[in-house]
Amino acid sequence: MKVAVMDTGVDYDHASLGGDGTARSNSASFPNSRVIAGRDLVGDTFNANPADPAYNPIPTPDGLPDDCQGHGTHVAGIVGASGSIRGIAPGVTFGSYRVFGCGGSTTADIMLAAMEAALADGMHILNMSIGSSFMTWPQYPTAAGSDRLVRNGMIVVASIGNSGADGAYSAGAPGVGRKVIGVASMDNSHVELRTFTVSPDNTPIGYSNSTGAPAAPTSGSALMTKTGTPTTTNDGCNVSGGVPASAAGKVVLIRRGFCTFHEKARNAQTAGAVGVVLYKNGAGRLVGTVGGPVPITIPVVSVSDAEGALLNNRIAAGDTTMTWTAQAGKFANATAGLASSFTSYGLTAELDVKPDVAAPGGLIRSTYPLEKGGSALLSGTSMASPHTAGAAALILEARPGSKADDVLRMLQNTADPARWFGQPANPGLREPVHRQGAGMIDIDDAILATTSIAPSKLALGESEAGPQTRSLTISNSSASEQTYALGNTSAIGTGNTFPPLSFWVQDRSVVYSQAGVPVTSVAVPAGSSATVDVTITTAPAAVEDKTLYGGWLTFASGNQTFRVPYAGFIGDYQSLRILDAGAASAFPTIGRLTGFVSATDRTPVHTPVAAGATFTMTAGNVPYVLAHFAHQVRKIRIEIYNAATNARAGEVLRDEYRERNSRRTGTTNDTNSDVYMPFAIDGTVKKGKGRELVPDGSYYAVFSAEKALGDSANPAHTETWTSAAFTIDRP
Repeated sequence: MKVAVMDTGVDYDHASLGGDGTARSNSASFPNSRVIAGRDLVGDTFNANPADPAYNPIPTPDGLPDDCQGHGTHVAGIVGASGSIRGIAPGVTFGSYRVFGCGGSTTADIMLAAMEAALADGMHILNMSIGSSFMTWPQYPTAAGSDRLVRNGMIVVASIGNSGADGAYSAGAPGVGRKVIGVASMDNSHVELRTFTVSPDNTPIGYSNSTGAPAAPTSGSALMTKTGTPTTTNDGCNVSGGVPASAAGKVVLIRRGFCTFHEKARNAQTAGAVGVVLYKNGAGRLVGTVGGPVPITIPVVSVSDAEGALLNNRIAAGDTTMTWTAQAGKFANATAGLASSFTSYGLTAELDVKPDVAAPGGLIRSTYPLEKGGSALLSGTSMASPHTAGAAALILEARPGSKADDVLRMLQNTADPARWFGQPANPGLREPVHRQGAGMIDIDDAILATTSIAPSKLALGESEAGPQTRSLTISNSSASEQTYALGNTSAIGTGNTFPPLSFWVQDRSVVYSQAGVPVTSVAVPAGSSATVDVTITTAPAAVEDKTLYGGWLTFASGNQTFRVPYAGFIGDYQSLRILDAGAASAFPTIGRLTGFVSATDRTPVHTPVAAGATFTMTAGNVPYVLAHFAHQVRKIRIEIYNAATNARAGEVLRDEYRERNSRRTGTTNDTNSDVYMPFAIDGTVKKGKGRELVPDGSYYAVFSAEKALGDSANPAHTETWTSAAFTIDRP
């Protein structure tokens, strides 16, 4: 089996990936017996992030799909490392398709080029541990391109995203592609970690190094300090004051939450700290990523919530010294088998079931570039996706000729739903379908199963349409008749889009029937199939309005239970608001570009302006519509009108399939770029296939946003906002 890894490249010198174990920077070991194909589409210096001082959007590929970052090597090892580190399918060969430089991001067009290269090279499976968070539209280029690969015979597996802390509809493309296997993350059971000790009794604390920062030393001591408590929600963030100068020369304990790990680490580094210990704001452990526009030059490590509380208490009691060691220990993970705290929620903007399945992704040790130590512990749906890609390779090996929908069906029918993270001791509460899909994959069961049920997932849409009836076909390829007891297992439902989510124990009616007659079991002869109808009725919308619900239809035969996940939306989906007013800025509004976050973070900052503001249309003195999207948007349009005559001057912008904002307004300064989206009114309007300048004068803008699954002919499905007048006065 040939597995394509589209990522940061692969260290083909690594002995577990076909190399001789000697780090080198030339092509002597490419290709090798394991990494048999590949392309470098970008080069080392490529960086598509305009907010990064190292921004360089010009690809300069060098022909060597190696890895100077680490992520791709880790992913490849999970798929199929063979040696001191062993992956899921150690017999596969690889194609390495490098779409990232040594830092920063990439672009959709480069990813599409890599897809075409993988197809041309005859790859059977493509793994993409990449995603555009909140882009839940299957029409997004990387998702649509992935679907085309599947139609051309390839199996495509992709991570679903790491934005679970940002609420529902936070999954990303390409994992939301209709034919893509989108993968959520579950936490590992145990992990081997380096340790540091703390006074007064030298208690060992297991830690993981954060990517994007230097590895922690193996000796040396420092005093510890802290910036918050185990209940602080915005510890170490700029909005809370950051990290005080008194942290200079110390290692700072900072709780996870509210702002990025990069912001916390950057603030500590600016204050003169010599290290950072991050701890989780919920049960279990984490692996942080602190890479960002400002290089982090101090070690940043992560510990569990319990260890963070212990350190907090010792620091509060008096001087506490921590000592780095070279010792390692094996630590149990309190959240073993539960959905990882970071794993994104679906559904898609079109209410399709995503993610499809889940796999181990939290606290995974795998291969890493030899120059960076040879192995590393990372967490993310990026680690869950290659587990599933490896599983797909084993299925193809065991069942030659299987297509992408066959592989997905085998994985979903035999997956095991995880308990809800909120009450893991309660076996009756299951994590939402729109967070785990069918559940944790079971590779052995998927390969050995002689029962299949199609379709393997059901998207039920809006409950406003009434009870939903679907037909399912149960196929029995065994040598004997099988009788299946028909049942249902409900999942936790969620309300709200942005956090905090509300969680519901939802009841619904599930009735099976054949030829209109209710049934509770179905007998299927050997080598045959049977069809059964199922009708699912939700609670009234008034009870659980605007919530996402789901569950699993169950088919039990002997000691095996096969499942089909289903999910939908209770109420009127088009009642969800798109244009959401801000706490301070009253979005939508007109604003201008007033600067950047900092000299080293070139993220633009826009500031709202008063009615009647004048714009010279030079440099940053251009009007922008600043809008906050509380949900995904099907279409947007900006038109401008003459303020004196109300005559239409023309169309400034038309776009479609847009993501929502990552944060609710008012949770941070409303000028923060993750709260609004800026759309420039550049002084031109569309004319034919080109554009023309509008004359100086006074104008107002009309901004319209069509809702997901909306009807363009229904005015209630489009939200419209009209701006105050503004003046264009060019010098």
